[in-house]
Amino acid sequence: MQFKDIKGQSVIANQLTEIIDSGRVSHAQMFLGNTASGSLALAIAYAQYLNCQHRTHYAQPGPDGLRADSCGECPSCKKYQQLTHPDLHFFFPTTTTSSVKSSPSSAEFQTEFRDFLLQTQQCGSLDDWYDFLAVENKQGQIREKDADNMVRVLGLKSYESSFKVVIVWMAEKMNLSMANKILKNLEEPAPNTLIVLVVERSDRMLSTIISRTQLVRVPHSTAGGGQWAGEVLLRKESVEQFAQLYVTWMRQLFKLNMLSLSTWVDTLAAYGREQQKQFLLYAQESLRQCFLRNNAGLPMQIDFGDAKFNSSFPTMITERNIEGLDKAFNDAIYAIERNAYSKIALMELSFAISRQLKKR
Repeated sequence: MQFKDIKGQSVIANQLTEIIDSGRVSHAQMFLGNTASGSLALAIAYAQYLNCQHRTHYAQPGPDGLRADSCGECPSCKKYQQLTHPDLHFFFPTTTTSSVKSSPSSAEFQTEFRDFLLQTQQCGSLDDWYDFLAVENKQGQIREKDADNMVRVLGLKSYESSFKVVIVWMAEKMNLSMANKILKNLEEPAPNTLIVLVVERSDRMLSTIISRTQLVRVPHSTAGGGQWAGEVLLRKESVEQFAQLYVTWMRQLFKLNMLSLSTWVDTLAAYGREQQKQFLLYAQESLRQCFLRNNAGLPMQIDFGDAKFNSSFPTMITERNIEGLDKAFNDAIYAIERNAYSKIALMELSFAISRQLKKR
């Protein structure tokens, strides 16, 4: 992956190439941003540029305003572009499948993950990854077995390049054993080693992990055709479906008709856990945008597909309830990620939202 292939992120790309050219590469970094906005693609392009044998520097701003890029032609770049470089190592969430029935780890899915990245141009979501593996409602994790493999990889010498690179995608999916086991490597890495944690939700990361990494914030980019600027970017059909679900839900919470609400909860509970989480993130972002519109006059980037709802609902979100609403959603998302019974978590969230809306 070259920086020129990542549209709309030239500013952060220029910062990254300047870091490498100045020789100030931090051994442990956290790329915080949505995968669809290019956080993973930037991490891979960054690693490719780091080990490129013939870096290109533009006398004038190059493609999309870039100051520099990897050459794309040297042996190192060609292997990076196929994701087959022996000094590039990936760790990512996995779960059991029809072919891996127990003790899953990233090592068993390297071929599948490489194919997934090539097919999605390194911009596929976690939900897309689960769909690619056909794991239905299962949730993935990065486990202690991955930590053991990472420690082993970090102890090896580089095969070909100056730097050995480890990229952990969706690092917030590390379980506690994994996170604790890699702390020492983040603090005292082997020479010429780069560890990049690609993260969408930093609030899901241990503070001890965050404190040991250099933060790189990846801004939202609309160049890829995303529908809204929240924590997640969704396909058009998902946005339309979620908008309908959301409007129905909010209207039921005003009436608090238990039979209708129970039917709604059953509908969402039938989704996979990752889809439930995506919907709740969508709903949480919609509340944030309603608050900004109601209190700061900012335009909303979410269209609920209902003119009356678009006009009236944002006025319900004020400084008196936004914090309570945000906490309620964070608690529900956390519960679903921890495999709580979805119907109970969603019903408790519904009651919490109803209480907060009355505080307007």
